[in-house]
Amino acid sequence: MQAKARDKALMTVLGWGVAFLVFFPVLWMALASFKTELDAVATPPKILFHPTLENYVTINERSDYLKFFINSVVESVGATLVCLLLAAPAAYAMAFFPTRKTKDILMWMLSTKMMPAVGVLVPIYLIGIRTHLLDTWAGMIIVFSLMNLPIVVWMLYSFFREVPKEILEAARMDGATPRQQLIELLLPLSLPGIFSTALLSIIICWNEAFWSINLTAANSAPLTQFIASFSSPEGLFWAKLSAASLLAIAPILVFGWLTQKQLVRGLTFGAVK
Repeated sequence: MQAKARDKALMTVLGWGVAFLVFFPVLWMALASFKTELDAVATPPKILFHPTLENYVTINERSDYLKFFINSVVESVGATLVCLLLAAPAAYAMAFFPTRKTKDILMWMLSTKMMPAVGVLVPIYLIGIRTHLLDTWAGMIIVFSLMNLPIVVWMLYSFFREVPKEILEAARMDGATPRQQLIELLLPLSLPGIFSTALLSIIICWNEAFWSINLTAANSAPLTQFIASFSSPEGLFWAKLSAASLLAIAPILVFGWLTQKQLVRGLTFGAVK
């Protein structure tokens, strides 16, 4: 019993230690956001300092935070909804009506995530100009949807495969159409997995910086562009940059904290039978 208690205590300390290491950069950024610029770049770092809200006041005077926030919400949620609408029928077809090419198609879709994003920047930029979708909500939703679609299809495919085929076969014998099977049976049964997939998609879209910085300017710029706007040719103002970064990640951190149970439940969906 003593050995088990000692091992449990050791694993607890190890877990908290790893958690602290992961959270430490966020903590350091939060502290720097309440320092003056001199204190933020002081060497050695100042642990004790007089907190100030000067950085947040300056940020609110220079930028419209609410506009960037709304853009992030609209683009992240919009892209996630588009992904789910496209991925659910595709995952349903591949999970319950597989062919010899199904695994090849899944691997081909996943292989697109291995391609450097900068490799297709110029074509997408030119398409955005020609279609007048550059720096628009619609353009960013399309780009984010294409970016996340392989991951969403793979996740939904794995969740759908956990649903017993006998349930759909019974519904089919009762005269249910494929559309009714998907909407009235499969989606409700896979709801935890769908919810966790949606949460992960929103988080990925929220944190995406490459496409938002290169394809937006003023109208549809999300919070990642908001952070980048405080990097100037004059140099990096660490305190103001930390304050902007904290304002950008705070909503998604709170969102992730509030939905952590649903996320874990969805990711472990079907693990125990």
